[in-house]
Amino acid sequence: MSAVMSAADVRRSRVRLFIVTMLFLVTTVNYADRATLSIAGPALSKELHLDPVAMGYIFSAFGWSYVIAQVPGGWLLDRYGSRLVYAFSIIVWSLFTTMQGWVGFFSAGTAITVLFGLRFLVGIAEAPSFPANARIVAAWFPGNERGTASAFFNSGQYFATVIFAPLMGWIAHDYGWRYVFFVMGALGIVMGLVWIKTVYGPKEHPGINEAEFDYIKAGGALVDLDAPKEERAPEPGSGWDHIRQLLSNRMMLGVYLGQYCINTLTYFFLTWFPVYLVKERGLSILQAGFVATLPALCGFIGGVLGGVISDAILRKTGSLTMARKIPIVGGMLLSMSIIACNYVDGQALVVGFMALAFFGKGIGALGWAVVSDTSPKEAGGVSGGLFNTFGNLSSISTPIVIGYILAATGSFNGALIFVGANALVAAFAYLVVVGKIERVVLKRSSRGLPMGA
Repeated sequence: MSAVMSAADVRRSRVRLFIVTMLFLVTTVNYADRATLSIAGPALSKELHLDPVAMGYIFSAFGWSYVIAQVPGGWLLDRYGSRLVYAFSIIVWSLFTTMQGWVGFFSAGTAITVLFGLRFLVGIAEAPSFPANARIVAAWFPGNERGTASAFFNSGQYFATVIFAPLMGWIAHDYGWRYVFFVMGALGIVMGLVWIKTVYGPKEHPGINEAEFDYIKAGGALVDLDAPKEERAPEPGSGWDHIRQLLSNRMMLGVYLGQYCINTLTYFFLTWFPVYLVKERGLSILQAGFVATLPALCGFIGGVLGGVISDAILRKTGSLTMARKIPIVGGMLLSMSIIACNYVDGQALVVGFMALAFFGKGIGALGWAVVSDTSPKEAGGVSGGLFNTFGNLSSISTPIVIGYILAATGSFNGALIFVGANALVAAFAYLVVVGKIERVVLKRSSRGLPMGA
């Protein structure tokens, strides 16, 4: 029997590995584009005379629109499919990233308004990205590989810092902050063009063979997710009814709360962390770009390891609940080590505790695997959009709250306690609120809810 399976494994194509690699690369560029402002921020704020509160609001501009556009972005994915919507998203957000390099040509007041507006537009354009990632993983991966696949693409957020923080720091130092936006925007446009040429669904991809298709389908992959609508099973209820049912599900509400708190760590890292290194710890922006790579690298390693651990637990126990909760809860408790930075003086110790915190955050960042595990087949995009809506409310609150803490205290101590407390609440959400993790089955209603329901 093992010889037969071994022969089958040899014959099976590995297109899904290429697909998740593309998701990883696009996610890396996605997060690098989000972090452009944090790298350019010290020089930009000095040139435009921005105080911490003003910078907090500009950092949050992305989050406002990103949250607002999540459910519409998910609906677009369910309506038009992941491939085309994602390609359009990549190219448009990259164009708006490029345009941020022009704000220095305006007077200070106008520049602030234009910068806020462009960050707002980047948020709208990026909205479909992570729901699309979850849909693509659900379509291409069997259940026993989904945790690793989701963790791998999600680890792109850390890899973005490993690769691009030193690059952007060097560009800002040697050529000026404007060129950070020009270079990253151009790279994103290239990535969008590569995506549209190489990524397809399981039924359409020219490289997949029958053995791989049968393997992923038998393992629970939703291979029909982006099939033409006439080939899909009838969908129960309306889009509004789907949303109502998801919002009345205790498991999903616990997942949403957990993701909000987990993303608080993410957005501290993407917004205020380089500023913390420069203003609180006395590094230059060039040094900060390089120093940020160690916590990011640990987050990347933790992210991949979390998925591997989760899928190993699933194979050993058969319990999806244990497989997802153990890494998430353990990782979040480890992330609370960020608070220890308040009690050490040496830069090496600060970086060490930050690295430990982001290693834990990486292990626990399995939210998108949970989305792929739990989203109803008929509403994967909307489900991912809701999840990302709640999760990215922290992209609004985190930079603003930290900005006010800095303005009130003149120190990052309270900010780090705020971030660590969110990690504790995330662990609580998964331990107490979520319950059993399983796929949501929508109930068919006789009529969809009216628009205002």
